[in-house]
Amino acid sequence: MTIPCRVLMIYPKFVPNSFWNYAEACELVGAKYPTAPLGLITVAAMLPKHWDIRLVNRNTEALTDADLDWADLVMIGGMLNQQPDAIYLIDLAHLRGKPVCVGGPDVSSSPHLYADADFQVIGEAEQVIEQFIAAWESGERKGVFIAEKFTIDVTLSPMPRYDLLNFDHYLYIGLQYSRGCPFTCEFCDIIELYGRVPRTKTNDQILAELQALYDHGYRGHVDFVDDNFIGNKKNLRTLMPRLKAWLEEHDYPFEFSTEASINIADDSELLQAMKDANFFAIFVGIESPDPETLVQMKKKQNTRRNIAECIHKIYGYGMFVTAGFIVGFDSEKASIGQAMADLIEEASIPVSIVGLLYALPGTQLTRRLAAEGRLHQGHDLMNVEQTGDQCTLGCNFDTKRPLRDILADYKAVLGHVYSPAAYAGRLSRLAAMLDRSDRRRDLPDGDVRKRLGGIDSVHKIMRALPKVREPFWKTFVEVAETNPGALRYIVMLMALYMHLGPFSERVIGEIDRRIAELDHVPPLRATAVSQVLPPATV
Repeated sequence: MTIPCRVLMIYPKFVPNSFWNYAEACELVGAKYPTAPLGLITVAAMLPKHWDIRLVNRNTEALTDADLDWADLVMIGGMLNQQPDAIYLIDLAHLRGKPVCVGGPDVSSSPHLYADADFQVIGEAEQVIEQFIAAWESGERKGVFIAEKFTIDVTLSPMPRYDLLNFDHYLYIGLQYSRGCPFTCEFCDIIELYGRVPRTKTNDQILAELQALYDHGYRGHVDFVDDNFIGNKKNLRTLMPRLKAWLEEHDYPFEFSTEASINIADDSELLQAMKDANFFAIFVGIESPDPETLVQMKKKQNTRRNIAECIHKIYGYGMFVTAGFIVGFDSEKASIGQAMADLIEEASIPVSIVGLLYALPGTQLTRRLAAEGRLHQGHDLMNVEQTGDQCTLGCNFDTKRPLRDILADYKAVLGHVYSPAAYAGRLSRLAAMLDRSDRRRDLPDGDVRKRLGGIDSVHKIMRALPKVREPFWKTFVEVAETNPGALRYIVMLMALYMHLGPFSERVIGEIDRRIAELDHVPPLRATAVSQVLPPATV
């Protein structure tokens, strides 16, 4: 006899004041959060059919006492930036007498932080979820289930439970094609969690997932959430024509974005295939303009190339680039702040996510820093009282370069790239290179972004941020006249500035506070130093 189980899946809140939240842009189109909890709805599909599942995303809706009272079991999954709320939710569920199962990347990286949970699923759930289910149904109420690393056959991963989502809550919906990345970047946890041999779903799986989204009535932006979309080019080349054909058959209900390494610019054939398959945006990890630093961080794929030219080539295929940059590496020169700002300007990348280096748990970087005695105690614990993500709060280790210099460079980059004039200037230069000449201009009915493309949205942005009025209006008029096919993307990026501009100002304020703390040397400490040093040294 099968016994039903009522499962309450809770997606924890992300930490406030993060680069990634874009709440203001969501509000412009009536959404509540950028993206949906793909991991949880995939795990939901692995649970027995006779179990009753309810999903609460704490970023879009309230968790009620009634939800907890209804549940037999609470399941929580999330990332590092959700850690404080995830730990809070374990305690909350226990107060209501409910057992808790936790999983996801942060649990896999730092299981000791989640020791209070009744069950832990560590690693990729597909391999061990059956063990957990069997334990639960046999009456066990504690357990740790550890998957063997990098061995999951993702072709056996089930269709996510898209029926659990309220599509109106989100700017876009995620879809996973592959796991893993072939590169060895020292600071990255992807290769530690998912390995260096990218494993891909079948083409039929991807088309079936898109068909399910379509049948559920979703239209709009779909993000391939892969760690490196081009990690397995051989398989990807077979997917692209199938994807193009499916879009044509369904009258282009979706536009796609993804994340890829910069060597995508070396492959004109693949860029054309992605253009044909309606991709419009790519996130690229650039990290640093300094070749020595890139070699030290083991990101050699970014060396021996002109990064700005690579980005411009991608623009020529009608896809804009957002990029990640990091300040705080050991080998940085004193001029890194100016060099980074210059590269962002030269490449014309409007949305540049600039962060301080953070040693993620379980990475090569963290192991090296620990061996050198430089890793801070509690390096993987996010303080619930802090307002910011790991990008803005780093560095969680003793830096080789003076921390004050690192913070000053970070502040200088943010202050420049998110000034209204500089941001608008990059939008104008992007639009001049973004070739949308043979792309569709109209979005499908039901795509929330249709509410964002016109002049009304620009006026709303300028009313919300009066100081952007002159540069943004100039850019809007210029793009409308010279490249109208790119206009809705430029307006979209203007909308993101509603978050990025004020957020960067808050981060700069926090950096100023940290610099002031570093500048303040207590008199007693200075006296003590002078007493133990010989006069000539002092």
